[in-house]
Amino acid sequence: MNTLTKIVSAKKKHVLEQKELYPIKLLEKSIYYETPTVSLKQYILRKDKTGIIAEIKKQSPSKGIINKYCDIQKTSIGYMQAGASAISVLTDRDFFGGSNSDLTNVRKHNFCPILRKDFIIDEYQIIEAKSIGADAILLIAAILSAEQVKQFSKLAHQLGLEVLLEIHSVDETDKISECNNIIGVNNRNLFNLEMNLKNAYLLQSYISGAEVKVAESGIENPEAIIELKSLGYNGFLIGSHFMKHSRPHLACKDFINKLNSIKNQYV
Repeated sequence: MNTLTKIVSAKKKHVLEQKELYPIKLLEKSIYYETPTVSLKQYILRKDKTGIIAEIKKQSPSKGIINKYCDIQKTSIGYMQAGASAISVLTDRDFFGGSNSDLTNVRKHNFCPILRKDFIIDEYQIIEAKSIGADAILLIAAILSAEQVKQFSKLAHQLGLEVLLEIHSVDETDKISECNNIIGVNNRNLFNLEMNLKNAYLLQSYISGAEVKVAESGIENPEAIIELKSLGYNGFLIGSHFMKHSRPHLACKDFINKLNSIKNQYV
């Protein structure tokens, strides 16, 4: 059984638990359920921002424990002060050490777009995302059918949430539809966890019609962002590179300062 299959199997059980504990009627009573969302797309495209989606990720199947005791409040505020366009929060419990409360904690202290990064396999999780304060959700093409992608995207948009549809192979490009205007290319193979930094280059021509194109995973230096921008990417999801430091927000600040310095050389 590969890693992705294990995650999906565990997720199905976890969703059943959540449905028992927090019925949809209860989720709909959340203070965030009727609150207007902030546009991830608009923030990524803002000229005064970097396009960086800075991630809070405590652990992962590929790297193990990364930063288990991260101060989520300080990190999230620091990310925004550093100039990130948005914050991504891993809410998966079993494989990434996250929780819904992590995202709500970020929401309480920030006005920026917040992406709920999880393995969404059920409409319940989309309603749940709205109730905990998310502005956007991640849909992973590798674990969904084309019909599910459309169905889940439609529900998300009805709730005011934006969707980042993630692909990592040419085979998954046929799941992109007119309702998906933010497309992410993951450089990590979710089945064997191998990293291929050329993935964003290989797939860029297949997502040319997307309004916003996001490169995910493996971005280790500002020079990589300059190169990805030249290929048409607008957003850049960075997690482990920041989180491996004891103070992730300072690592993010240093990264963005270097990026701005490089950009200024071309002005």
